[in-house]
Amino acid sequence: MALIAPLSKYKRNTYFIWMALCVGFAAYCVYDGYFNDDFIKKHTGADGKANSTLVFNQKSPPFLVGVAVLLGAYLFVISKKGIVAEDNTITINGKIKIAYDSIQKIDKTDFDSKGRFTLTYRGPDGKETDRRISEKDYDNLRAILDHLVAKIS
Repeated sequence: MALIAPLSKYKRNTYFIWMALCVGFAAYCVYDGYFNDDFIKKHTGADGKANSTLVFNQKSPPFLVGVAVLLGAYLFVISKKGIVAEDNTITINGKIKIAYDSIQKIDKTDFDSKGRFTLTYRGPDGKETDRRISEKDYDNLRAILDHLVAKIS
């Protein structure tokens, strides 16, 4: 039976908030740059030339929407990532496979207070590697940690 720790709601919601902020700021800039006559008059010089604030509000919305789209695409890509703890190995993000017998130690002193633990393992090259795993990145980490501790001891 494999335990799965998917991408956390915290991380997912953070990307949604940033996308909403980008789209909201783009809408604000469109309103001020094209529809708010008082703002346009205030930021247009006597010679009829727009100052940098008005130019920014007129030119930035496509870039802000582009950033929101890129954040959404990145969220779509990372939404499939997670930790899978199987019978003999733990797989992180589908790329890093760590055998239980190569795990040297698990430092869980910060897990209750900060929601993270450090996994020290010997990689395929024989070098010890530390990997910090946080609740801000993955949900269901308590079950994964309990499973790892049971398999190691």
